[in-house]
Amino acid sequence: MILKKTAISYVVRSLLPVVALISCVGSATGQDTSIDTTHSKLLIHVSKSGVFSGFADNHEVEARIAKGSLDTKAGQLRLSVDSRQMRVLDPQLSADKRQQVQERMLGPEVLDSIRFPEITFESTHAEQELEGRVRVDGMLSLHGVRKRVSVLAKMENGRYTGRFSLKQRDFGITPVSIAGGTVKVKDQLTIEFDILTTTAEKKK
Repeated sequence: MILKKTAISYVVRSLLPVVALISCVGSATGQDTSIDTTHSKLLIHVSKSGVFSGFADNHEVEARIAKGSLDTKAGQLRLSVDSRQMRVLDPQLSADKRQQVQERMLGPEVLDSIRFPEITFESTHAEQELEGRVRVDGMLSLHGVRKRVSVLAKMENGRYTGRFSLKQRDFGITPVSIAGGTVKVKDQLTIEFDILTTTAEKKK
């Protein structure tokens, strides 16, 4: 009897992560899940380094989700950003200076948004972790380079939030350097994301 109870307990514990994962990706009979592109966005933090970095500005860039889809049955997520629509925020800068930073970011020196107008992420695996968090592995396509990334997200009420880092050089982008290299952009960027999903009943 003790062995039987132990076996049942083991099976239940083994099934819990699976049940949680199905729940976190929103799988539900009779429902469609989609990305609310109006209320979903990415915020990219760009920091400076170098001898005179204290005299330079860090930058914040907003990237809106242009398209997004979530396959609730397969647990697959796909997001797309139009790099041409990315916007430098930097309220501390004058309008003229902010426009200069914007043009440089979109130009061939950084994003080269005319050649590479789309940035995409496609998930390949999702795994439930502790405290309502889910780890999502996938492929990020940026600047014509496709690489695997891993993202840890917190899921609450259909909203996925979190942050991750990436290196520009991994995607063929050389960090901007000015003033003879005494001020330069750090290779590593930090990306915050806030993605809202919406669920609607399927029509019968």
